[in-house]
Amino acid sequence: MLRTLFVYTAVSLYILIAGLSILLLSAITGNANSIYGASLLGARIALRLAGIKVVVEGREKIPAGRAVVFMSNHQSNCDPPALVANLPPVLILAKKEVFRIPVLGRGMRMMGFIPVDRKSRERAFGAVDQAVESLKKGNSFLVFPEGTRSRDGRLQAFKKGTFVMAIKAGVPIMPISVSGGSKITRKGEFTVHPGTVRITIHDPIPTAGYTAADRAKVAAQVRGAILAGLAADEKPLEPHPA
Repeated sequence: MLRTLFVYTAVSLYILIAGLSILLLSAITGNANSIYGASLLGARIALRLAGIKVVVEGREKIPAGRAVVFMSNHQSNCDPPALVANLPPVLILAKKEVFRIPVLGRGMRMMGFIPVDRKSRERAFGAVDQAVESLKKGNSFLVFPEGTRSRDGRLQAFKKGTFVMAIKAGVPIMPISVSGGSKITRKGEFTVHPGTVRITIHDPIPTAGYTAADRAKVAAQVRGAILAGLAADEKPLEPHPA
């Protein structure tokens, strides 16, 4: 518990002190690159302080020089920093509540992260359309097709919006399996336990030539890839549709 309190305090101070300085600099220069760099450093500091080791396999499978949609299962709060710290630059579709956090939320908007209102279907589709336009400009995204963290670490059913996003933009999907996160911190728990997170990056799944009507077919391919990288106790007890 003491370690957990120390980590949360250190990260909060980093966001407050470093974040305010970087936001001011970015506002003056009109360049948000420094915000992303500071975010990467903050993620790496948080992981190290928490005693979280990240092992990555498959980096060589990421296509160079083009936008992709990274799709990962979502076990815990340590997933986003572990992924962002080990992937090429990405933007994120995140629940709108995160954007209300002082300093952090402002920085996310300046970087081009997109808030999602999970309570409004219409506004959620609006967020997807924004992401499509950003993808067409060459920005890659990290998304969690389950829509929220798993309570028991097992893979949940997928929502279709992120697949429509990739198909409309015509970009490949990079399935990612995150394993071990549920043993570090579970949904609804405060304590962070030291441990190892394993990230497995799978072969890209093309979306060119598909339409939104093919989203279930694409989702099934992505789901199959993610399942292949999970431990037995991280797979669903009963088959879920993609």
